[in-house]
Amino acid sequence: MDADAIIIGAGACGLMCAVQAGYLGKKVVILEKGSKAGAKILISGGGRCNYTNLFASDEQFISGNKHFTKSAFTQWTVADTVSFFETYGIRGKEKTLGQLFPEEQNAKAIVDMFTGLCDDFGQEIRCDADVTDVIRGEDQYTVLYQRNGKEYRLTAPKIVIATGGLPIPKMGATDFALRFARKQGLNIVETAPALVPLTITGKDEDWYAQLSGNSVFVEISNERISFEENILFTHWGLSGPAVLQISSYWRAGESININLLPHEEIADLIEEERTYNGKTLLSTLLNRYFAKKFTDALGKFLPLGKTVASLTKSEMETIHSTIHLFKVKPAGDKGYDKAEVMRGGIDTAELSSKTLESKKLPGIYFGGECVDVTGWLGGYNFQWAWACGFVIAQGI
Repeated sequence: MDADAIIIGAGACGLMCAVQAGYLGKKVVILEKGSKAGAKILISGGGRCNYTNLFASDEQFISGNKHFTKSAFTQWTVADTVSFFETYGIRGKEKTLGQLFPEEQNAKAIVDMFTGLCDDFGQEIRCDADVTDVIRGEDQYTVLYQRNGKEYRLTAPKIVIATGGLPIPKMGATDFALRFARKQGLNIVETAPALVPLTITGKDEDWYAQLSGNSVFVEISNERISFEENILFTHWGLSGPAVLQISSYWRAGESININLLPHEEIADLIEEERTYNGKTLLSTLLNRYFAKKFTDALGKFLPLGKTVASLTKSEMETIHSTIHLFKVKPAGDKGYDKAEVMRGGIDTAELSSKTLESKKLPGIYFGGECVDVTGWLGGYNFQWAWACGFVIAQGI
């Protein structure tokens, strides 16, 4: 045997698993396809790394089994994450909505912390190692991989597959976990880009494009869920936190509702203004709540040049529906190149929720993004990865 376990993937889950295994005196070898460990960690949060969320619970995750994450999050809590990072000098600072970033350091410091701990524990990280197959023996597994044009093999009784999902192929994203699981007869929940910008085409394309760069605080919703955050207009459609959030719950062909003034009622604002000064133009009133460029763009739908006193009942209905019930029907999304995570993955019914070990393949563990567990934007997916790494380390 070459190690107690072989970890495939040096991302958040794989690195945490290696460190936690080190605490337990277990020897692991990490095989990483890319040229460096933690590549996706390094680009997260604009290089700052939103490494957890203070409000993380099983409620902020999409999965075929909404209760699947409970066991992992009981074993490794947000408080455990905060304490773990603080132990190694990385103190968190809350930005918004519970998002925790390093107070003084950046994403590189987090990766350096993990790789340094791996060195301390004697855990080996082999980069540029492209795993081609995992072969099952009587009491061990053999991992075949290519490195620098040569073929290698490693053996261990336990294998951890933490290769992530399909987003950002240029960062080394791979479908190895899904291919291996399918080959072994495990069920895969249909995958799709998540936390991803949405595109607009057709007759409305130019209207969105002219607003490129404008950001508006909204309530965005569909039949499943709603979020209050900013949307960002782009030359190809919509992005920003609110859109990324709703994208995980959006399906092709569906419409999305946007309330452009979630904490106000436009009819009440107009009525108040009529009482104060009926000669105020509708455009003047809207400019108090929106950037002028956005108000001007609303002129496609609204009688901006009319005074509030002269608005008809029909016009008031149009204003209400435009401001509070703005409907968008995206043409699609920007795909895995721009997605932050993958929705779907290895069916949770195939895994033990307590250990993340495969029920059909004893000694094989799956963790992180390749599993059918997808968190909201804002540090939730990192919390899932850390919890997976801890839980798996207990069993390998």
